[in-house]
Amino acid sequence: MKILFVISEVEDIIKTGGLADVGKALPIALKNLGHEVVLVLPNYKQVADSFSLVDAMPEQVIHINHQNFSFGVKELDFHGIKTYLIDHPYFSQADTPYGDNELASNAQRFSLFSISALCVSANINFAPDVLHCNDWHTSMAPYFMHSGYLHRHNLVAQADFFAQTKSVITLHNAAFQGIEKLHKISLLDHEDIQKVYIDNDDLNMLKTGIMFSNKVCAVSPTYAKEIFSVIGSHGICDVINQAPFKVSGVLNGCDYTQWDPETDSILPQNYTANELSGKSTCKAALQKESGLPVVKSIPVIGMVCRATRQKGFDFIMPILSELLEHKVQLVIMGTGDKTITSHLREISQAHPEKFSFVEDFRPDFTHLIEAGADFFLMPSEFEPCGLNQMYSLAYGTLPIVRNVGGLADTVIDYSLPNANGFAFDKPESEALLATLRRALLIYNESPARIKELIKEGMNTRFTWEAAAKEYEKVYLR
Repeated sequence: MKILFVISEVEDIIKTGGLADVGKALPIALKNLGHEVVLVLPNYKQVADSFSLVDAMPEQVIHINHQNFSFGVKELDFHGIKTYLIDHPYFSQADTPYGDNELASNAQRFSLFSISALCVSANINFAPDVLHCNDWHTSMAPYFMHSGYLHRHNLVAQADFFAQTKSVITLHNAAFQGIEKLHKISLLDHEDIQKVYIDNDDLNMLKTGIMFSNKVCAVSPTYAKEIFSVIGSHGICDVINQAPFKVSGVLNGCDYTQWDPETDSILPQNYTANELSGKSTCKAALQKESGLPVVKSIPVIGMVCRATRQKGFDFIMPILSELLEHKVQLVIMGTGDKTITSHLREISQAHPEKFSFVEDFRPDFTHLIEAGADFFLMPSEFEPCGLNQMYSLAYGTLPIVRNVGGLADTVIDYSLPNANGFAFDKPESEALLATLRRALLIYNESPARIKELIKEGMNTRFTWEAAAKEYEKVYLR
């Protein structure tokens, strides 16, 4: 199949979060299955400063609602995939990929990106079987393609160029929907406003994309179920429930070329499921670098995430002091909500022998936490897929998670067959503390059981090849 893959960030080109991991891994996996993939993303200032890009075609000019928009198209060969970057001041002059509202609203910027991506596809005569969009940034593309917008504004030479193209939108995190006041989006006219999702003079980009796409993919089977409910959908359940047949859940994969303790060059000593001695070396290195006493018998709990409510800090904060009364060490790395980080800093200063808080994000240190910790904490309020629990399983670090989204699809509680971690259901601090205490009890009382859980986790694989094959099924449907 021919797949036009449109996304706002791609690892190794530009990355602000986990979306970029998918932007790299999934197109490569689809290409490896034999599909012809064309990748399109914005040419941000950070990209232009880091890469020597070549012009793919002369400058393009599109005329929309009495305005001219000129943009360049840069080209890059990315792992054998034709990759085009839309070069417009909305992106090349923005200090950050998202949120530079002095240039234009995010809705205006990313709507123009979606239109430009479709125009590039037509200009290179790449008539895709599938348009694959990702999150709110590109969710207007199905609308522009399916609604007659391109033809109405004479943006493509052949009116039926995309007539056979079907569209898929992947929901990586439906909490972010691209909501913007209509007066900030000059690309839409009166006719558009009759069709797109409007609420109180606000355009909702994500809901518009869901309405106009042929298929909707959540990034895990459980998240696909959660988005039908008021509580789990972040407010998109109204459009989801209008077309339930559209929805599928495809679990993200893990890039084991980067996350494998047997080959990870960052670690002080490599190890495998059958030879775990190197994990003790990594634990000692983590304790030392974190400023904690280097004691092999003390269990270490690690956590790497944004300091936000989504990641479960409403559950963690009320019980943190109680947890630290136990024989345990805690290492948390992350930045984010200042109320959360200042509280973490205070508690770590009160318990310097037990708790190290690193207000930063250091990729190398993430690898050391994953390898050196005994447990990895992810008590998320919601988690569409999650990647750190997959890394933890690969590194023999037992995840402690709440049973939501992709966490429920990857972590099996110790009380069940094929267990590989610890899980709880209720969104309550008490439920988290009880689970932490269970994990610590088993660590101290049953090291053989802990080894069984570690081996089960390390022998589990969530590959991008498997994810790509599931997307194939979605495309064919």
